[in-house]
Amino acid sequence: MDLPRNFTVRESGHRVHNPFTEEDLATLGRALRLAPGSRILDLACGSGELLCTWARDHGTTGTGVDISTVFLAAARERAAELGVADRVGFVHGDASGHVAGAPVDVAACVGATWIGGGVAGTVELLERSVRPGGLLLVGEPYWRREPPDLTTVEACHATARDDYFALPELLERFGELGWDVVEMVLADQRGWDRYVAAQWLNIRRWLDANPGDELAGELRAELTEGPARHVRYQREYLGWGVFALMRRRPPGHG
Repeated sequence: MDLPRNFTVRESGHRVHNPFTEEDLATLGRALRLAPGSRILDLACGSGELLCTWARDHGTTGTGVDISTVFLAAARERAAELGVADRVGFVHGDASGHVAGAPVDVAACVGATWIGGGVAGTVELLERSVRPGGLLLVGEPYWRREPPDLTTVEACHATARDDYFALPELLERFGELGWDVVEMVLADQRGWDRYVAAQWLNIRRWLDANPGDELAGELRAELTEGPARHVRYQREYLGWGVFALMRRRPPGHG
């Protein structure tokens, strides 16, 4: 059980495995005003930057779950580097079936809602781990602009326009599921560039070092075609953000 190698090659130099910059992640941490000792569960945590930096900056604790042994090794190294290895831990496993042993203050899935089969299933999964009155954090793409054709849709890693919501539709969907959107931090085109363009250097250096590898042809094609595809489609049409949710109370209960 692990991620395919092309993922770990592509994002081998990344601390954050989505279009959020480290500054965006810090902004979100400050915006949530988490109390020291707050417990966080981060499903599909990648290299653990959320857990590690928030433990350092806000005194939080937590557990990350991810399928990638490579990213989890980086997460443990980062925790040691920041001096928070006693406050955060990492579990190799399938995040789609993981529920915290005790309720947490924050349950997060930042950019991997496929673990729940989409937004609704991921919200339901996260709710199983969060305490009453706690926060969910959901990172999700959305359409910045309406895609004009299937070519644009597929270049944004979707199979149909309805794979993603427009931003107002996404916020309305959270409400339909019974949750208030209480904060959000949106990535911008610079965030997309830092996430995607950094992959190109990772790929090129890997190709130079591994010309005979079985993945070389696939990654060579990706590097040849990817930069123009990114600037033509993804950075123009696809947005991304992290949304903080709190469960709505029944009428008469606030």
